[in-house]
Amino acid sequence: MITHFVGASALILVAAHSGGWLARRLGQPYIVGQLATGIALGPSLLGSTAPTVYEALFPAAIGPALTGLAQFSLVVFLFAVGYELDLKVLGVRARSSVTVALASFVVPMAVGSGCALLFRGTLHDLGMPRHLSPAMVVFAGVALATTAVPVLTAIVRENGLSRTVPGVLAVSAAGVLDALCWTVLAGALLNADGGAGGGLDWPWRVGLTVGYVVLMACAARPLLRLLLWRTRLEPSLRMALLIGFALGSAWVTHALGLHVIFGALLAGVVVPRERGGTLDPDLLRPLLSVASLLLPFFFVLSGQSVALNNMTGTGWAALSVVTLLAVTTKVGSGTVAAGLGGLDRHDARTVGILLNTRGLTELIALNAGLDAGLLSAPLYTVLVFMALATTLLTQPLLRLNARIATRERRPESARSTAVKPYAG
Repeated sequence: MITHFVGASALILVAAHSGGWLARRLGQPYIVGQLATGIALGPSLLGSTAPTVYEALFPAAIGPALTGLAQFSLVVFLFAVGYELDLKVLGVRARSSVTVALASFVVPMAVGSGCALLFRGTLHDLGMPRHLSPAMVVFAGVALATTAVPVLTAIVRENGLSRTVPGVLAVSAAGVLDALCWTVLAGALLNADGGAGGGLDWPWRVGLTVGYVVLMACAARPLLRLLLWRTRLEPSLRMALLIGFALGSAWVTHALGLHVIFGALLAGVVVPRERGGTLDPDLLRPLLSVASLLLPFFFVLSGQSVALNNMTGTGWAALSVVTLLAVTTKVGSGTVAAGLGGLDRHDARTVGILLNTRGLTELIALNAGLDAGLLSAPLYTVLVFMALATTLLTQPLLRLNARIATRERRPESARSTAVKPYAG
């Protein structure tokens, strides 16, 4: 089994990073190629076209080892995301950012939850229970409301929008939106019947979770500040202690009935920055390096649950409808809110298009929902492909918006430079 695991790991790392490189060459985010590779290595494609090869590469016995590596990479990545999270970047556009974030959260959330209630029969055909629990309804809204901050930030940087008003507004609004989505998702998981939690009722889970957050903020943060600022630990020892802290926090939140992702995020948030409020590059750089190297294991683990060969006509119809709703609600609400914040229609559309990027954050949320029993396997497949489609659409929509803006501004420029007849 060790030999199988080593061989499978070699294939996963090389194939996923090659897929990411190819996606970037095609003008798409790196994560799109990694996710597509993970699905291709799953039972739907490799397992159906070459079942003997698939069984040889991914026997069931190495599943726990792959899952462990996937969870480890996820904890390290989200620990870095929590450490980077800083709502002070809102600056002078705080009101506009909050308005855009609220609009792009409330509208998709309401549409997703409403559709879950209206189309319970269709969801039942996709393996969901006939009577949906409140947690399932809320999760359907979260699935449409999510925005992937890491992928959005990479797209903003690659398109030269980092120093533009729509770029800054989209990134800052996505940070607020991310916090809202994680909070609501945590509530849904605490109320889920299929989650962990040692048999505790959800009021106990909520109370213990709130107590743990308070303990982390009031006790862990000062201790970490003392450890990082007043002692001279070797970089390797400090890194080991902080990753151990993140893993321990992930274990606690999982024991409370939440997913490991919340403990990792919380651990990153409570780690103090440098004295000037800046990020420590000696901490952040290796964290991101380790996470980016190992995240393909998470994508492959996600691909193992994608049942493409079991998709029926109902599933493909649901995918079309869900993707259409996801794009229109997110782009529409973000565009309208940004326009009300003072941006012209082209810049406002740019903000809405950027917020439509779901990517890795959506995939993390979907895996948490699947583990908690809030999703069936067919619906999980539909939502994974929705996340992939909305992320793929970001670059083409940005180019289309830029062409429309150029075409509309050209006549205005021509009119402004035309020689006016002398009226005297």
